[in-house]
This record gives sequence, structure tokens and C-alpha cells, in this order.
Amino acid sequence: MKTKKQIYRYLEWKSPEEMHQTSLEWISELKFAKDEQLFLNDLIKSYTLPITSLGLFEESRKLVISISNSESGLDLLLKKVRVHENQLSIMLDDVDQPKMEKAYTETHRDLIYTIDNYLIEYRKLKGSLFQMISKVMKKEKQKRLLN
Repeated sequence: MKTKKQIYRYLEWKSPEEMHQTSLEWISELKFAKDEQLFLNDLIKSYTLPITSLGLFEESRKLVISISNSESGLDLLLKKVRVHENQLSIMLDDVDQPKMEKAYTETHRDLIYTIDNYLIEYRKLKGSLFQMISKVMKKEKQKRLLN
């Protein structure tokens, strides 16, 4: 399902300080997601044997590929946000550069859309992984109770 690209018109009124704060929040969220992905990888590694023994290998393989793609996308997105943050000086210098300032706000608008979509997809991926691990844990618990 493709989502329509939303137009955020309020950006024209955002001050450079507000855009700076937003960029810092993005960097923080993305760094947290990066740390969280390390946890998700360890979680998958620790449940690899039960996953394969319960016949959930294909489902887990798709999730591992999705997590890997998400990691590479996250690295690129984090680089974009850092570059965007470093270019904030365009907005803060006292030189009137309307084209560059407009380009900066358009980039900020695009990043809002991109980061929102990334985080939505990442949360879905994380939920799918937790559901699969939950299934594995329940089946493992049932096996122990039957023995």
C-alpha cells in the first residue's frame, strides 16, 4: 500500500530553532532505533533453533531480510538528517538567500515525510517480529508442559 505524499504547509512558519530541535529529535529517535535493531538481531539469534524446529523458518527469513533492509535504510536516513542538521547555518546566517532557504525548508518537509514513513514501517516490522517470537515462546512452553 502506497501512501500519498503529504504536504506540510506549516513549515513556512517554523523558525530555524524549531527545525533544529526537530532535527535533534529525529537523530535521537533514529539512534534509538539503531540500538533497538541490535536487540532485535540478538533476539532472532537467540531463538533461531526453536524457530527452525517449529517450521517458522520462511517467516523468520523474511523478517530477517526486512530487518536488514531496515538497518541499511536507517543508516542512510541518519546520514541525511545529520547533513540536513549541518546545513542549518543557511537559515541562521544573516545573508538573504531565498532559494537556498526555500530548498532547506523543502528538504525539511521531505524528511518529515520520509522519517514518519520509516518509523511507521519499522514499528510494523518490530510488531511482526514480536508476534513470531511470542508464537515460538508459547509453543516452547506447551512442549515443556506436555513433557
